[in-house]
Amino acid sequence: MTRNLFVLSAGIAIFVLIGNAIAGESTPDTTLFSESFDDAELLKRSWYDGSKFKIVSDGAYAGKGCIEYRWKDKARKPHTSSGVRHPLKATGELYIRYYLRLSADWDWSGRSYHPHLTHFLTTENGKWHGPARSHLTLYIEPVNGKLRLGATDMQNVNMPHGLTQGPLRGGYNGKLYDSKKVVFNDGKWHCIEAQFKLNTLDMQNDKANRDGVIRGWFDGKLVIEHTDIVFRTTDFPKMKWNQFLMTPYFGPGLLPHAQALWIDELVVATKRIGPLPQKKRSAGEN
Repeated sequence: MTRNLFVLSAGIAIFVLIGNAIAGESTPDTTLFSESFDDAELLKRSWYDGSKFKIVSDGAYAGKGCIEYRWKDKARKPHTSSGVRHPLKATGELYIRYYLRLSADWDWSGRSYHPHLTHFLTTENGKWHGPARSHLTLYIEPVNGKLRLGATDMQNVNMPHGLTQGPLRGGYNGKLYDSKKVVFNDGKWHCIEAQFKLNTLDMQNDKANRDGVIRGWFDGKLVIEHTDIVFRTTDFPKMKWNQFLMTPYFGPGLLPHAQALWIDELVVATKRIGPLPQKKRSAGEN
């Protein structure tokens, strides 16, 4: 009897561990920061460089609310909430998870780029530096119905080892990694996840190793994966990511019409977070 109880207890423990791994919840020691957007007091929770935030409770993915970004016709920036930043403990590897809902009438720019949405910057730029021309900026955004991950490093054009994210074209550069299929094709909430890991450096031979990582998940399914990325050269041996930006934006003339998006349950961590378990969602949500 005692032996059977021991085996049963061990089996339950293994089941619990597997269940926690599947859920993918980050732990306090791996979470860099989290935000549920349950109220508009973001500036009291280490966010900065923003001025107003509209939190809506009706239709939030989970909890008491979500943040709304709504554009007026022909606008570039949303008028309901402003862009905003959050500092991070510097890291060479990070994961992000948030829920995104596009309005039912959402449409795209008609180009192969925009809107911009969420970004990461590094220790090589200051806390107020813009995302467009930096030593390295990451992009996580929906473009033409696909999930896009990307990077730019336009500020490195005159560095000894030059650019890592392709040549300048029209003053801009970037390497882009899209999901193969269209995934944003409805007005429902979807779980967006991404992983970024800096490539290592061979300082003795003054070379960058092609071992950086980009992965993207859509509703828990891996849709983007590259493990041969060069994010940096030996010009930046101490580079780490230390800043998150949430700046929804359409370029001049690229907004198709007035529309909106909502973001909820954001987490940035050093291990994969995974989608929220169903039991943690608001009652009545699909």
